[in-house]
Amino acid sequence: MAEGVFRTMTKADSHVGDIDSAGTGAYHEGMPPDPRTMSVLVENGNLDYDHTARKVTTLDFRRFDYILAMDQENLYDLLRRQRRIARNHGADAVTAKVMLFGDFGGAPGEQVVDPYYGAQDGFTVAYEQMLRFSKGFIDKVLKSNP
Repeated sequence: MAEGVFRTMTKADSHVGDIDSAGTGAYHEGMPPDPRTMSVLVENGNLDYDHTARKVTTLDFRRFDYILAMDQENLYDLLRRQRRIARNHGADAVTAKVMLFGDFGGAPGEQVVDPYYGAQDGFTVAYEQMLRFSKGFIDKVLKSNP
């Protein structure tokens, strides 16, 4: 969902390069987004989101400028992996800044509550968080580094 929201908000910004999302685990690898995610995106005018789930790769830590975690557990996993890649492949292999997405649009340390095991309203709450976090990221990163 975060990818879909951020793509929509930045599609006219020439400073934004590749946008992708991936999980720290391969639980849903190869699958499309949850139908409840798609429902919320469509309800909010995001009609062209197309994604297939994948797992974070070593290359992602060099390919992207930012890797944004949705919660503390995933942040910890990503930072640990980043350190391991740097140790095994050198510091040049890890140029991405790994951060908590919620730090950009809420109180420091705000996490996305995973809506997957709940009802539809959890996806609406997550969508609202993605809007806030994306706007915060755009204001703090993109607009300050034109």
